[in-house]
Amino acid sequence: MSRTSAQVLALLLSLGAALGDEVRVAKPDTVLVRSGDLVLKALLWRPQGHGPFPAVLFNHGSGHALGADASGLPDKRHPELLGPVFAKHGYAFLYLFRRGDGLSRGQGVPSGDRMDSAFLAGGPEARNLVQLEILENDELSDALAGLAYLRTLPEVDSRRIAVIGHSFGGSLTLLLAERENMVRAVVLFSVAGYSFDRSPQLRRRLTTAADNMTAAAFFLNARNDYSLSAAKALTAALTRLGKPSLSKVYPSVGGTAHDGHDFVHLAVSTWEPDVFAFLDKRTR
Repeated sequence: MSRTSAQVLALLLSLGAALGDEVRVAKPDTVLVRSGDLVLKALLWRPQGHGPFPAVLFNHGSGHALGADASGLPDKRHPELLGPVFAKHGYAFLYLFRRGDGLSRGQGVPSGDRMDSAFLAGGPEARNLVQLEILENDELSDALAGLAYLRTLPEVDSRRIAVIGHSFGGSLTLLLAERENMVRAVVLFSVAGYSFDRSPQLRRRLTTAADNMTAAAFFLNARNDYSLSAAKALTAALTRLGKPSLSKVYPSVGGTAHDGHDFVHLAVSTWEPDVFAFLDKRTR
């Protein structure tokens, strides 16, 4: 078992003990979300009670049909670590597997595979262009479909929805918030941690999205993430415009940048108080 796998297993065991019996045995529903011609799968956790509840859409990072990139690094998919925590705090939580990814395998080509193919065919510049294209089109369409699905649920208060994104999903979350001004808040874990420094196109586009969105933003990174540049630059842009934003750098997680980039899964108890203080202020 790898060190990261062992860390995740330990987190699962500690999470079960911390949440208590009632929440621990609660399981998510597997739901279907239509995005154009595709039928995507998502996991939906509901809090105890009758609602209407505030809700969160979670945008995972880029992914691959086989669940790992060409070097063998696994995609970071641990909804089982996140959903119960949000339900415990009174939030409906939708973890959408976007096209070709995880439970939605076979429904289109996942983002990571498309970017990897572009890189092999044309190098970094081609990858950067494809990344921006899919963020603004196919991936955004999937995220919009997830948001629309949440708003149809009778137990969800459609006026109190936040969006959370990790890595590539953080970039997607900013574009979604720019498009949908009813989103109350965004939480951005390791946003564009790998790509921001490598893609001037992405830097410009995310800065424009930050300029245009109305949602309050919270940027979170572990100190040993691949890069902290995106959070620093985007927080500065929002501050200049007088828009509500927070940014926090947490202690290093694990021993590698890959571990640090997986802060959202490997350090739940570290960020949990801050994230829910932010969300409660903005959505309740």
